[in-house]
Amino acid sequence: MTNTRVKWLSADDPPDSFPPVNAALREPNGLLACGGDLSPARLLTAYRQGIFPWSIDDEPLLWWSPDPRCVFLPGDFSVARRLRREIRRSNAEIRINTAFPEVIRACAGPRRFEQGTWITAEMVAAYGKLHEAGWAHSIEVWQDDELCGGLYGLAIGKAFFGESMFSARPNASKMAMLYIANRMSLGETEMLDCQVVSGHLLSLGARTLPRAAFSALLGRLCDPAILAPQWPPTVLPCAELLLE
Repeated sequence: MTNTRVKWLSADDPPDSFPPVNAALREPNGLLACGGDLSPARLLTAYRQGIFPWSIDDEPLLWWSPDPRCVFLPGDFSVARRLRREIRRSNAEIRINTAFPEVIRACAGPRRFEQGTWITAEMVAAYGKLHEAGWAHSIEVWQDDELCGGLYGLAIGKAFFGESMFSARPNASKMAMLYIANRMSLGETEMLDCQVVSGHLLSLGARTLPRAAFSALLGRLCDPAILAPQWPPTVLPCAELLLE
């Protein structure tokens, strides 16, 4: 019989109070728990277990662990010939962690299911605290000193958990993703978690992993749960993203 109930969390519950991820609902896919808070300790515990928050304004805080999971592993990201030409000709730059608040604000808006903003003011504040603590990062694309795209997420151990991305100019978010793909090629990161499957991500080379396989991978990449190294403020011409 399919479980039709989810656990309600209190803000007073310990950060590790999540139920096992295999208790998540099949419909809606991956709904695991409700309530709680967005404290740094709870968020870090959630991501290490393959759980992430997502809800929209005026809804309770919802926690998810979908099955399957959409990820990029080393060598997966596909750079189309047209994108390669555009990068070579571009004068855009990749900058790391120079405008985190601006990136998360640019990402705010209808995203996963086009049902209003899910990046609430509470989430902006919570991920801002994680950024200040060195866990959350922004990969930014700048052109002519204008922020024109990027993404943000969490780096724990050798896993990067992508939260959201935006493009104010064509292909800007792909350039930000290519930066992380390069980190994977160099062995600095071993997985980019994209959370929910989409045709767009699959067209870029993403793969799906069953929840059990994803959890096992996290057990290796996030143990110990250490700050990922080498995420200092950086300026890199986008043309240098093409390693070969």
